[in-house]
Amino acid sequence: MQAQGVAFPVNIGIDDENRKQIAEGLSRVLADTYTLYLKTHNFHWNVTGPMFQTLHLMFETQYTELALAVDLIAERIRALGYPAPGTYSDYAKLSSISETPGVPKATEMIRLLVEGQEAVARTARSIFPVVDQVNDEPTADLLTQRMQVHEKNAWMLRSLLEE
Repeated sequence: MQAQGVAFPVNIGIDDENRKQIAEGLSRVLADTYTLYLKTHNFHWNVTGPMFQTLHLMFETQYTELALAVDLIAERIRALGYPAPGTYSDYAKLSSISETPGVPKATEMIRLLVEGQEAVARTARSIFPVVDQVNDEPTADLLTQRMQVHEKNAWMLRSLLEE
């Protein structure tokens, strides 16, 4: 990953190497978020069964929120002076969330989305050491908000699996 704007360097109080590390971490968060968005949207379209209405609406709420989040994450990467990844091949390399082939049953969709929500939270949490070290409050704020959303979504989805 190479910084952009060499003719007019970024001077926000975070050195180049730390900005690069943070941008790389945020790129993984972006890839996880976009991959989870695609999975959630797919499940929204294809869910069936007795929980159809509940899940169809819940998945729509979640993928809509994820669609807005990818923009915020990408814009933070850009503010740090780096290009945001934006292709399926980039996301496939960077994401910790795997694709789901076929159309699973509703309860399996829920389980897979719990795993996806938790994966994004873990990826976001993993870059906090460098963010904290250099006092990057804007990124810390973004990550904290993302973790709150993903942990809450995981809890709500997990609750649907309890007997």
